[in-house]
Amino acid sequence: MTEVSTPFRAGHEGYASFRIPAVVATRRPTLLAFCEGRVASAADHGHIDIVLKRSTDGGRTWGPLQVAASNGTNLAGNPAPVVLDTGRILLVHVRAAASATEAAILRGQVKDADGRRVWVQHSDDDGRTWSRPKEITAQVRKPGWRWYATTPGHALQLSGGRVLVPANHTLPPTGTDTGAEARYNSGHRLLSDDRGESWYLGYLDENTDGYINVNETTAAELPDGRVYFNTRNDSPAPGNRADAHSGDGGRTLVKRFRPQAGLTAPVCEASVLQLRDPDLLLFSAPADPAYRALMTIRASADGGTTWRTALTVDGLPAAYSDLVRVDTDTVGLLYETGDFGAYETITFRRLPVHLLT
Repeated sequence: MTEVSTPFRAGHEGYASFRIPAVVATRRPTLLAFCEGRVASAADHGHIDIVLKRSTDGGRTWGPLQVAASNGTNLAGNPAPVVLDTGRILLVHVRAAASATEAAILRGQVKDADGRRVWVQHSDDDGRTWSRPKEITAQVRKPGWRWYATTPGHALQLSGGRVLVPANHTLPPTGTDTGAEARYNSGHRLLSDDRGESWYLGYLDENTDGYINVNETTAAELPDGRVYFNTRNDSPAPGNRADAHSGDGGRTLVKRFRPQAGLTAPVCEASVLQLRDPDLLLFSAPADPAYRALMTIRASADGGTTWRTALTVDGLPAAYSDLVRVDTDTVGLLYETGDFGAYETITFRRLPVHLLT
């Protein structure tokens, strides 16, 4: 039996839509559920805030809605939170002008100042209040990149202290048509070795042959110290997922992203979480191959090489998700779902670990 709560419901608390969930457990422990609060519509542009709810009882109930990051009437989105070993919570995210649509950015029709730029802020009081945001675009975005997004979902602090934030970008088309649409999604990593004071780029996976298009990526540190990456693949490769490993904390990849046909999913974001006891790598995503529906947890006992179905949540519409370890006995799943559409709510589900093993 799983326990369910609904921290965010479309059309409530001043927002037309809630999208892009991310969840972390602080050292208290408190659960912090983040998402985008979209004021006027469900569109990916416009007036968007990063909103937050806190739970002090493991996700059974939630406190009042807070605005963690605001860009006035413009966009603050793609929350990538991480809890550091000091207890500080970092929130890496992107900001853009409300009018900067994805299509216009991909065509190179948005001024750089209005496009997708990268910011970070922090909380030292368990998510109650947040620092002023600091821009880090120059450290982590190369000139010429068009679309840019920090991973939907949580970021990581590795066992050695390095902070790792998955991200993706697009490259402009080659040739003389500067107004052409960027075609290829590409992946990269934001890395910090001083707990978020300064940042630099890790690996780049810029595959322009159309076989693997690295898009929204999620990451987990395996027990042997390698970092496992799993990504949405917007290309004709087998299946809609691809994966890779890094042996140096995200600086480089052992091999470039390759298809992971063992994970049936539609084109959609997903989440991974490494459990230490038991030693299992978990993956959450819809399991219908063509539609955003059938939220399912898959498990791997070999670092992502092979996968099995651990738990099918239900057969309803479902889309983006994020996983968190709540306590010794419980994993939490924060995900988009609804009775008739995937974006009606962002729901939290407590999953007993024994159901996954």
